[in-house]
Amino acid sequence: SLYEYGLILASGGRRVQRVMAVLCGTALAACVALEGPAGLVLTATVAALSLREMFGKVRSLERLSLTLFGAFFFGWMPGHLALIRDLRPHGEKLTFFFFATVWVMDTAAFTVGKTLGRHSLADGLSPKKTWEGTAAGFLAALGMAILLRRLLLPEILTYPRALGLGALIGVFGQFSDLAESMIKRAAGVKDSGTILPGHGGVMDRFDSFILGAPAVYYFLVFL
Repeated sequence: SLYEYGLILASGGRRVQRVMAVLCGTALAACVALEGPAGLVLTATVAALSLREMFGKVRSLERLSLTLFGAFFFGWMPGHLALIRDLRPHGEKLTFFFFATVWVMDTAAFTVGKTLGRHSLADGLSPKKTWEGTAAGFLAALGMAILLRRLLLPEILTYPRALGLGALIGVFGQFSDLAESMIKRAAGVKDSGTILPGHGGVMDRFDSFILGAPAVYYFLVFL
């Protein structure tokens, strides 16, 4: 995703420290996933990117800011997926719960938005997204959460908690999609890449997890 992020910004005329974004984003993701020394990694990331910009041939505060944003957004945030998986002894089921609910939500939002969508949700970010599709995605997330609660996690999730998880996924998953659309819109591109036929790039396929993973993880931790 970070590699695609660098390509997207470059194609839109916005410079980014592409190699450093990948390296620092990977370090941040690993820090979250392995519960490493967060303070040290965060400090080192900001320091390394700042120094790289300070001693480059062309100095740009915008390039520094865009690189920092990319490393945190596509590294630190989705790194929470690993933390969900490590919530013993139900991490496997919770991870499947999360992925399946996102897939159903995305499918419902796309299908209803394409066939019945009439009212634009955010013209400035993604003209094809509609309120109808968004509502369908949200309701699909709630329905799938209830179904998976019965099939996988009746021992740890009450119905209100399952609905709470479904609502979080239905809201933050779709916010994530809009956030990625904001990046692509700023660069004037449609897809983040072509590595996944029919889906675009890796960023396109996993965008719903960027904000969704931290929301789901902290909801489960607080429970």
